[in-house]
Amino acid sequence: MIAAMVRRGAWALVLVLGLAACGAGPTGIPAGSSFAGDWQGAIELPGQRLPFALHIGEDQASGTIDIPAQGTRGAPLDGVAVDGDTVRFGLSTVPGSPAFTGTLDGDAISGTLTQGGQSLPFSLARGTLPAQARPQEPQPPYPYRTEDVTFPSGDVTLAGTVTAPPGPGPFPGVVMITGSGAQDRDETIAGHKPFLLLADTLTRAGFVVLRTDDRGVGGSGGTLEGTPYDVLADDALAGAALLRGRPDVDPARVGLFGHSEGGYLAPLAAQRGDVAFAVLMAGPSVSGGDVLIEQNRLLLAAAGLPADQVDAGVENVRTLVAQVRAGDLDAARQAARDQAVAQGVDPQAAAAQVDSLVPFLTYDPQPALRALRIPTYAFFGAKDLQVPPAQSEGPMRAALARAPGSEVRTFPELNHLMQPAQTGSPAEYATIETTIAPDVLESVTRWLTTHA
Repeated sequence: MIAAMVRRGAWALVLVLGLAACGAGPTGIPAGSSFAGDWQGAIELPGQRLPFALHIGEDQASGTIDIPAQGTRGAPLDGVAVDGDTVRFGLSTVPGSPAFTGTLDGDAISGTLTQGGQSLPFSLARGTLPAQARPQEPQPPYPYRTEDVTFPSGDVTLAGTVTAPPGPGPFPGVVMITGSGAQDRDETIAGHKPFLLLADTLTRAGFVVLRTDDRGVGGSGGTLEGTPYDVLADDALAGAALLRGRPDVDPARVGLFGHSEGGYLAPLAAQRGDVAFAVLMAGPSVSGGDVLIEQNRLLLAAAGLPADQVDAGVENVRTLVAQVRAGDLDAARQAARDQAVAQGVDPQAAAAQVDSLVPFLTYDPQPALRALRIPTYAFFGAKDLQVPPAQSEGPMRAALARAPGSEVRTFPELNHLMQPAQTGSPAEYATIETTIAPDVLESVTRWLTTHA
C-alpha cells in the first residue's frame, strides 16, 4: 500500500527503486575480469526499462549509483562484493531491503534485483549512460536579469532566484509554488526543470518571476516535513511581498503559480494575503484523501496489477484515509506497518509516511477555491494519473464560477508534468524529452498577458 502512494499528490513514483546493503568485501576475482569502472544498463520493469549506472572504485569494494529517472546521482553504494564471477551491491540509505546479485562476464553483467519478495532482471555493460536530452532547458546567456535572493518568512530564511526583464518596468510579478516533497527552486524531477523553463518563458514575456527552494532545500532554512499548509501558504505570501517591494514590479499585479500541491497552496495564500491572480497547474480541487484513493487505483492499474490486487490496494488506502480523517492515527500507523511487512519494506518508515500525509489527507481545497475573486487559470493534463482531471476538472469549474476572468482547461495527451505522454505513468517522466508541452507554455503566457 505505502509503496503505491504518491506523496501529497505529486512526485513519488509507484515503481520506487530501493537498494540495500549486502555482501562483504571482495574475495576471488577471475583473471582478466574486473568489476571496477563505469557500467550502464537497466532494470526490466513490467512494460518498461529503468536505466541506471554504476561507478565502481578500483578496490572493487566501493562505488556510486545513478538512477536518472528517480533523481538519484552519485549515491554511495555499500555492500559491494565480488566472489568469483558473482557481484553484489546495494544502497542501505534507501528503505526497502532490496539486493542486486549478478554474474560478471567480461564486459557484461546480468542478474536479479530482489525486493519485497519480488525479483526483477537487470543487465549492465561497460560504459556510461548517454546524457538525457532536455532540448527545452534554458541555457545562459539569458536576455534578462537574474538575481539570487534571500527573504524571511516568519523565523525562517528562504532562498530563491528572481528573473526580471530588461528595463525599469514596472512589470507584473509571479511567485512559483512547487509540488509536494522537498523541491528545489527549479522543481527538478526526473532530469527535468519545469520551473526553470516556466520562469524563462514568462520572463521573456515581460514578467518578474520568483522561484524558491522549499524549506530545508538548497539555500532555504527550516524543515518541510510536518509544516502546516497555512505556514507554507505564508511562505508564498512572503515571496509575493518580496516582489511587491521591488521598484521594477507593479505591486498591484503580483500573483501565484502553483503546481500540484502548489495548486492547493495558491488559493489558500490568496485568502490570507494580497494576490492579484492565480495559475493552478494540475492542482486538485477535491480533498487529498479522495485524490490519494483515485490516484492509487489508476497507478496500480497502470503498473499492470490484476484487478483483484488493484481493488485490494485501493481498499487498503480507503481504510487508511478513513482512519486519518477520524483522527485515529494509531490505527492508521499500524495498518501501514502491517502492509509494509507484507511488502517487505521498512514498517517504521511506512508509519512515518502516514504522519507526513496527514495535512494532505485532511485538506479540503473547496472553501479556498470558492472564495477566490481573482482571475484564475486552472489546467490539467488528460493523461495525468496523479491528479486525475476526471476527478478534479468538474469541481474546479464549479468552485471558480464566481472568480472573474477564470478559465479551466484540460490538455489532451499530457501527463502531470504537462509532457506529451503515452500512458501518463510517473515512470515515463524521465524518458520524455519534452519538459512542458509548447502549447501549454503558449497558453499560460497568453492567459497571464491578458489577466495579470
